[in-house]
Amino acid sequence: MSEIIEELLERPIVGIDGFHTPGDMTLRNLRLLPEEESTAASLSPERRLKFAAVRNCARQGLHRLGIAPAPILRGPAGEPVWPSGIVGSMTHCSGYHAAAVARSDEVAAIGIDAEVNRPLRYHEMFDLITTREERAWIADVESAYPDVSWARLVFTAKESLFKAWFSITRRPLGLGQITVEVDPLSGEFHARTSVPPGHGDDAFSNPWCGRWTARNGFLVAAVSMRRSVRTH
Repeated sequence: MSEIIEELLERPIVGIDGFHTPGDMTLRNLRLLPEEESTAASLSPERRLKFAAVRNCARQGLHRLGIAPAPILRGPAGEPVWPSGIVGSMTHCSGYHAAAVARSDEVAAIGIDAEVNRPLRYHEMFDLITTREERAWIADVESAYPDVSWARLVFTAKESLFKAWFSITRRPLGLGQITVEVDPLSGEFHARTSVPPGHGDDAFSNPWCGRWTARNGFLVAAVSMRRSVRTH
């Protein structure tokens, strides 16, 4: 099966993903590096499997970049801490896990996120996740394309942008501070933030252009930012 995440990203980014079922024994064979074991020890068995699965994907991606296996620990906010010279992003949901990596001298930021393609569990979440502007276009597309949970896709796209944003700014960004507009036909979305990145982060594009897909029961979104080429 082709890798969904890699189809949403452009070279030089490498994307690796996988599928699993509850209690999947194949994941139980995955091994963490010793430095990662202390973090995983406090996780539930299910979360430990996902923790190992995304790191296995990441190490496969690092191998493609010619990088030796290295521990991928967690930072203060739970974010992955990548080896020196690497940027990346990881995601997992029920049944799916993925990672994307690149060299930091070529790519400034990556953000990926995945969710199961099903309606939001509680209606109250709709107002928390979406802005008034988003609710307007969702109303237009959901009747024409009912096979996609558009509100959940908005959340997925925002999460991907947040991960890329945080990897550079190290500052929080609320869902209400991101506005997303999705093209239902091209597989692209545009997202803009109402908060400037801050001093030294002028390379941020606003809006960001990302890609999404709905496949195999999952919604997957990805954004990235290339390093700008400077001329002298």
